[in-house]
Amino acid sequence: MNIDFSKNTDGLIPAIIQDSETKTVLMLGFMNAEAYQKTVETKKVTFYSRTKQRLWTKGEESGNFLNLIDIKNDCDNDTLLIQVKPEGPTCHKGTDTCWADENKEDYGFLTTLEDTIQLRKENADSEKSYVASLFKLGMNKIAQKVGEEAIEVVIEAKDDNDDLFLGESADLLFHYLILLQAKGFKLDDVVEVLKSRQKKN
Repeated sequence: MNIDFSKNTDGLIPAIIQDSETKTVLMLGFMNAEAYQKTVETKKVTFYSRTKQRLWTKGEESGNFLNLIDIKNDCDNDTLLIQVKPEGPTCHKGTDTCWADENKEDYGFLTTLEDTIQLRKENADSEKSYVASLFKLGMNKIAQKVGEEAIEVVIEAKDDNDDLFLGESADLLFHYLILLQAKGFKLDDVVEVLKSRQKKN
């Protein structure tokens, strides 16, 4: 890997630290050539501390190490993206990240939709909210809706109308997310099961 440590007069380049699984950005540090080499050799992320004026392995005092998974160089060869498996919180203040964000799996719009379903479940008027009305009707009704939507997906899969197939697929996924929460689970729980089934190379 061709890394240009001479770009800056102090010989330091930024190192963006990202959780290899959740893709959450955990922190930003700086590395010189020696810190990079030690990181590669020990598989523990090591920075050059500008305040301590020495190499500093994250976790050397707290035990919250950043275990190296992968390193990528950017297009200008002067910024590193380092993917890690963190042990414990990353920030010295005890938070998962230096921006106080929770380090959890995020599925973009699906996570937003799950949050909305939870809000409707906990706070919405069942006479005004379809989701709240389903939760009020109970598990049997929610499970029945998932079954109905699944059958409609199968029927549309055998036809040639892609719009109808995608529409029914969206309905099925929506109601499945409701069923998960009715059972006390989230998409995360299903993903963990799938990960456990993944064959190791």
